[in-house]
Amino acid sequence: MSTEKPILLTGAAGTLGRWLRPRLIDRFGSLLSSDIVDGGETHANETFVRCDLADGGAVDHLVAGCRAIIHFGGISNEKPFMQIMNANILGTYNVFEAARRHGVRRIVFASSNHAIGFHTTDTKLDALSPVRPDTFYGVSKVFGENLASLYVDKHGFDVACLRIGSALPEPKVIRALSTWLSYPDLHQMIVACLTAPRLGLAIVYGASANTRGWWDNGMVAHVGFNPQQNAEAYASDIMPTGVDDRDPRDPATRFQGGPFCSDGYDNPHDPDWPPR
Repeated sequence: MSTEKPILLTGAAGTLGRWLRPRLIDRFGSLLSSDIVDGGETHANETFVRCDLADGGAVDHLVAGCRAIIHFGGISNEKPFMQIMNANILGTYNVFEAARRHGVRRIVFASSNHAIGFHTTDTKLDALSPVRPDTFYGVSKVFGENLASLYVDKHGFDVACLRIGSALPEPKVIRALSTWLSYPDLHQMIVACLTAPRLGLAIVYGASANTRGWWDNGMVAHVGFNPQQNAEAYASDIMPTGVDDRDPRDPATRFQGGPFCSDGYDNPHDPDWPPR
């Protein structure tokens, strides 16, 4: 049993959280896992605590016993704004503020590609590209990134904001040939963010080394994230004819956020879409 304080993982009952938990324990020795729902069977050197991130007092108690935070908790898709606000906006504030109070200065925050979803697919993005959220969910991730910026500048935090693409065992659709993040590359990215000597505010695109990728992590090379897998290995299965037969006028095709952009899309100025 490690005598060092554990790392805290929020959102530990989710698909990614369940996959990460035993691997994080193997790498870091002990883990404090949390979610609003039951997390299933716990592992050796793991403690699981049910916690609603919108409950500031409960979050304060949770954070008091950790040395770093991997914040994956919250709603992971589009919902009505009030649900997003409580889980993703208030919940993220509670995590950062509890970290400040208890001297926990390193956070790995699960942001999302949906913070930049309304950039077109012919645009290459880096850490300085402007945000263009595609949903209330995307807006909540922009909030988290801005909150991280405040705590880095005002309180000396080290924060990695992971603009995660399509974190899946393997890509299944054409869009994922650009956005896929393999599970091993996800794990490697988190480990790099927790072990880099300094982060400052690091905006890291969470994608594997995809030939068709849209995102450039050159500005955050100091983090040490070096993805190894490439969605192109699956291209012939996804596009047997080698032809992308999607409608190029469909917002789900034109914009990087995919279906998150097309859901409810009714922009009357669409033919004259202004570049930014």
